[in-house]
Amino acid sequence: IGMAELHPEKAFIGIETQHDIAYFPGKAAKDKKLDNVRIICANAENLLEWFEPGEIKELYLNFSDPWPKKRHAKRRLTYRDFLKRYAVILKEGGEIRFKTDNKDLFDFSVEEFEAMGWQLSDVTYDLHAAPVPGDVETEYEEKFSRKGNLICRLVARRP
Repeated sequence: IGMAELHPEKAFIGIETQHDIAYFPGKAAKDKKLDNVRIICANAENLLEWFEPGEIKELYLNFSDPWPKKRHAKRRLTYRDFLKRYAVILKEGGEIRFKTDNKDLFDFSVEEFEAMGWQLSDVTYDLHAAPVPGDVETEYEEKFSRKGNLICRLVARRP
C-alpha cells in the first residue's frame, strides 16, 4: 500500500494465500481509493497462469513465510522452482526485492539466488543501519524491527 501511494503511476498486485490476511491490504487500498492495487488470493505457484512472459518489472517478496523445517524448503518463495517461475514473468533486467527478518531464510535465499545465476546487489543483514532511499517500511517490517529483529534485504536481478 505504501509503494502504491508513492507510485500511483505503477500497478501493484499483492498475492496472498490466506483470505483473512489478503483482506487487510485490499481494504486499505479501497479506503485510500488506490486504483493501482489489486490483491490475488491464491498460491504463487500459479504465477505463470496469471502473467505473460516478461510482463513484470519488479517483484517484492516481503516477509514471506520462512517454512523453517528443512523438509518444507520447496514451499519457500525463494526456492529454485519459484525462481524459475519469476525468471519467466520478469522482463529482461527485472528484479526481485526481498526482505525478511529471518536470517536462516535469508541465508537460504542467497544460496538459491546464486545457484540459479541471479545477480545479487544491495545485500544487507541490517537494513535499518543504512536505509535505502525510496524503500517503504512494511507493517511486518515495523513490527519485527520494534521487537529488535534485524531486517535483511537484497536485490536479485534476473539471469
